[in-house]
Amino acid sequence: MREAAVVATILKSAVPGAEVAASLDQVRETVTGVIADIRARGDEAVRAYSEKFDKWSPDAFRLSDEEVEKIVASVPQQVIDDIRFVQDQVRTFARHQLDSLREFEVETLPGVRLGQKHIPVQAAGAYIPGGRYPLTASAHMTIVTAKVAGVPRVVACTPPIHGEIPAATVAAMHLAGADEIWLLGGVQAVAAMAVGTDTMRPVNLVAGPGNAYVAEAKRQLFGEIGIDLFAGPTEILVLADEHADPFVCAVDLLSQAEHGPDSPAVLITTSREVAEQTISEVERLLPGMPTRDFAGPAWRDHGQVHVVDTLDELYALADEFAFEHVEVLTAEPRLALERMTQYGALFLGEGTCVSFGDKVIGTNHVLPTRGAARYTGGLWVGKYLKTVTYQEVTDTDSQTLLGRLCGRAARVELFEGHARSGDVRAAKAAGDELPWNTA
Repeated sequence: MREAAVVATILKSAVPGAEVAASLDQVRETVTGVIADIRARGDEAVRAYSEKFDKWSPDAFRLSDEEVEKIVASVPQQVIDDIRFVQDQVRTFARHQLDSLREFEVETLPGVRLGQKHIPVQAAGAYIPGGRYPLTASAHMTIVTAKVAGVPRVVACTPPIHGEIPAATVAAMHLAGADEIWLLGGVQAVAAMAVGTDTMRPVNLVAGPGNAYVAEAKRQLFGEIGIDLFAGPTEILVLADEHADPFVCAVDLLSQAEHGPDSPAVLITTSREVAEQTISEVERLLPGMPTRDFAGPAWRDHGQVHVVDTLDELYALADEFAFEHVEVLTAEPRLALERMTQYGALFLGEGTCVSFGDKVIGTNHVLPTRGAARYTGGLWVGKYLKTVTYQEVTDTDSQTLLGRLCGRAARVELFEGHARSGDVRAAKAAGDELPWNTA
């Protein structure tokens, strides 16, 4: 993150970024080797890495319809009902996003029609993380959204957890509409979806969160395939004024810190008292958290607390962070909609928490991290669509006008071939001479 323009009192800072950079170099090297090996050896390499990283080597990584039905039947009915409810929320929001996209055709000159339409990618890969937790919500976000966009083939991959099939995740993938479900994780899953193997046909786009290795695999394969976005560890930024409850601030910071030991959790507040009490609450709550092995190092190494003088400074500093999740615990939280421009998603007021967005509320939780909110939003239905254009000229006067104009414009740029294409249209429509056509 670049240096903030706002001067703040820092009560807690993160570890130097050099340590993070060194670890990323090792990740890049490992991922490069795995992708190259899968390109060369295909399924054989995929199986070898699944055995190495996940201790998982079944007869087939893809689940049959019968296996899926059996696994789904083993999931408690309450879990199935909850999955259906949440997927309905995600589907509803994605449909509203789709409705906001407009196809059109407009006549810009007599007989000149220009149009725009949206075509879904024909095959999408959905990566559902699962190394630490069974992240059923990621199935909702990637698969449901793709299906609302109209993607005809969705390949969904998730790893086993400690050698066991994550039944609830498989159920979520199935209910979301996945066409293929594979028990395969990590770089080997992303690479297999991207480059294809003897048993898996490649996809056009891969979406979904994951650890540093998964994120790096997507980064290296981008261009050969599309991806949703470049992603790093989950981030939370809590913005608080003097009215905020430090207990709520602490609980919500830790809610995201438990994603992993490298997940940044940051508080910016206009109240030193709120800042100090939040730090005390975090230290009180951490020892009793079942996920303290992840949340503890995340807070220790990546937690930050900043105190500023005014709300204007608070919003300005928040935009400098450009974080994935921004939770606004102020007296007038909707002011953030006017004051802020750089974030993945806003969570406005004490009644709304980042965990709602992660798990249940319906907006997509695949969001930009590591400052990417400066140039992109998160995963949405439009990511699975290609917005394409078409052109048609049927009026001879317009054909003449454009042909002559094209000839002049192209010759300014010394593109004689382009110019001649324009010349031919003017000749066909109005009988213009073609002095370069010696035949």
